[in-house]
Amino acid sequence: MHPAFSVIFLTTLIGVGQGFFLALYTGESYAAVKLLPAQSAPFYVWGSAISVGFLVLGLLASFFHLGHPERAWRSAAKWRTSWLSREVIVLPAVIGVVFIYGVVHGLAWDLSRVGIHTGIGGDLTLLIGAVGVLLTFALFLSTGMIYACIKFLQEWATWLTPVNYTLLGGASGFTLATAYAAVGAPELTGFYGGWAMILTSLALVTRAASLIRNARLRPKSSVQTAIGVRHRTLKQRSQGFMGGSFNTREFFHGAPPWFFRSIKWVFLLLVFPLPLALLATGLAAGSATVLLAAFLIQYLGLIAERWFFFAQANHPQNIYYQTVG
Repeated sequence: MHPAFSVIFLTTLIGVGQGFFLALYTGESYAAVKLLPAQSAPFYVWGSAISVGFLVLGLLASFFHLGHPERAWRSAAKWRTSWLSREVIVLPAVIGVVFIYGVVHGLAWDLSRVGIHTGIGGDLTLLIGAVGVLLTFALFLSTGMIYACIKFLQEWATWLTPVNYTLLGGASGFTLATAYAAVGAPELTGFYGGWAMILTSLALVTRAASLIRNARLRPKSSVQTAIGVRHRTLKQRSQGFMGGSFNTREFFHGAPPWFFRSIKWVFLLLVFPLPLALLATGLAAGSATVLLAAFLIQYLGLIAERWFFFAQANHPQNIYYQTVG
């Protein structure tokens, strides 16, 4: 498939925003049961702003993929049958809840404002954050299932697709949260850094599993089955015209073989071992700069990873448009 950079930025940016919010809420939940030091309101307000910023940037990136952005609202009408439609609904909901989460932290409101006295500090933000967590996982699922539900693209049609979207988004968000904590709440740096390393390691396992699975796939159709000729030596020699077309542009990545082969190793290096090494170094040295470098390198790797994810999907039509005669 042709990798569209608007979709690459959409999926990677909202993944960071989702993972970052999960990190914020995890830290607050641990603090509520006295497992971590409680943080001041500005830590959550600025953290929510960062999360909303990444989510909004992802939403804006998606508009560059639309031929008629003014009609985008219509895509929400098919939520009963379309994962894309569900993503269109859930993404603004996540942005709205994270925004409210930050505002309520800033106003220091709790449930006593509506006559409910729980005696738990930050009970209202914990409640709003729980809704945000559910919506965040719903968004991960919706985004991943957009691709996993396309049965004829075998490279995508696996449960590993939504799992990888979730783990990679979580890993990048927690890595950014580690750098953020190193500046605003140093006592949380080790907690976030530990989770970032765990999520990055888990993502390495599941992403490697999808690469191994895809390398073993065999096309379900061939030129022979398509035209009903069973001769063994039948080959496609020409697509019938010399120039490109919509089919050759939209359903094939167009990159030379050497680039396609090398980009896999580039993203494997940038997303997993390098950030893990930088996280370990940054945590040991207490360096926010090194931890921020871990996030930036991992995000660059995620752009390459997402490009490869889209390019690796081999649309059946490429069997018939593979050669210019």
